[in-house]
Amino acid sequence: MMGYKVACVGATGNVGREMLNILDERKFPADEVVAIASRRSQGVEVSYGDRTLKVKALENYDFSDVDICLMSAGGAVSKEWSPKIAAQGAVVIDNSSAWRYDADVPLIVPEVNADAAAGFTKRNIIANPNCSTAQLVVALKPLHDAATIKRVVVSTYQSVSGAGKDAMDELFSQTKSVYTNDELVTKKFPKRIAFNVIPQIDVFMEDGYTKEEWKMVAETKKILDPKIKLTATCVRVPVFIGHSEAVNIELEKPLSVDEARSILRKAPGCLVIDKHEPGGYATPYECAGEDATYISRIREDATVENGLAFWCVSDNLRKGAALNTIQIAEVLINRKLLQPKKKAA
Repeated sequence: MMGYKVACVGATGNVGREMLNILDERKFPADEVVAIASRRSQGVEVSYGDRTLKVKALENYDFSDVDICLMSAGGAVSKEWSPKIAAQGAVVIDNSSAWRYDADVPLIVPEVNADAAAGFTKRNIIANPNCSTAQLVVALKPLHDAATIKRVVVSTYQSVSGAGKDAMDELFSQTKSVYTNDELVTKKFPKRIAFNVIPQIDVFMEDGYTKEEWKMVAETKKILDPKIKLTATCVRVPVFIGHSEAVNIELEKPLSVDEARSILRKAPGCLVIDKHEPGGYATPYECAGEDATYISRIREDATVENGLAFWCVSDNLRKGAALNTIQIAEVLINRKLLQPKKKAA
């Protein structure tokens, strides 16, 4: 079996670095891995397992012998470059929002809709969902299969790493400023994030929802079921890594709390931690560096018929981004949807 050549675009960012970690951790069948970023990062060194890769510039890289391109360089870069790279025969798995809503681009969470990945051939592009959507649908899918979800109300508690490395630096420096009585500098967020919560992620839309909230609606419909109604309130909290969500669902058929718990225990990608005692639940702090979507506080919601409520937490840089991207690549390989390009002898 010949290995694949994998390019990681955006290799110097939060998610890019995580992708390289995960490729190594999961022993991904790559013969060669290339780290790529913008010209100003050319020559920067990034680690891939115990090796060091020198970053190459995207602008003049030849992708003709690349099999899989993991793209995490933001929407504008992806809009311009993904089609060019796909045209050279590499399958692009993109982590930005640029292609998620394109009807010809599959939007994939492997535990939920791996079958849809076969549709990548239309554009040679596959989209990764938003971090907050990825963990949500992993938890919703088994419950939807069991009792059909009609409506979802979700409130998020999203960490700053979802907004990039500068955002993490801003939380760190503002926190320090609070202790040293220095002036707090706010650049990345609309208000201070240290010891505060901000009920705005991404830009506002006409109807008063933010783009992040809209993404959760549109993506859940595309990945899971267009008939599901969903409303979200997305909030940035002063946590470095890990997104948390309080989720209320209304089901068509009755499902007891015990049934729901046992369904989620068996579901792929889910880990139930649900003891009714202080500390008997998951928090973002414990989930950092982990792969699963942790589910806690499963209980009945008696305000609607067939209502359930739960809490779910996941590492947004992993399941929300890098891990999901690599799991998609594994689907392509395991289902024999992609053969490595033959190398010249």
